[in-house]
Amino acid sequence: MSESIKFDENRLMQVLIEPIVSEKATRVSESFNAVTFKVLRGAAKPEIKAAVELLFKVEVERVSVVNIKGKSKKFGRSMGRRDNVRKAYVVIKSGQKLNLTGEVI
Repeated sequence: MSESIKFDENRLMQVLIEPIVSEKATRVSESFNAVTFKVLRGAAKPEIKAAVELLFKVEVERVSVVNIKGKSKKFGRSMGRRDNVRKAYVVIKSGQKLNLTGEVI
């Protein structure tokens, strides 16, 4: 795949919804130098890579994406359903760190 793909910057600013900070995400971060993000459902891997490189000024090695189906839960007497979520595990090239405040360490 060529590196000369151009994306709309406005779209890239919306691709990453929020970072996921949990025990599993921290473990993955320490083991594989990867950061976990909640992303738009229609986001493609090249878009996610370009968005992380644009926003955090780091080089991305690879991106893995997981679609998680929402659970059915009881809310009082009625049944409800949590939203479906798309997670992206973004592996940063070795020697670089990503601080979620946007600073390169």
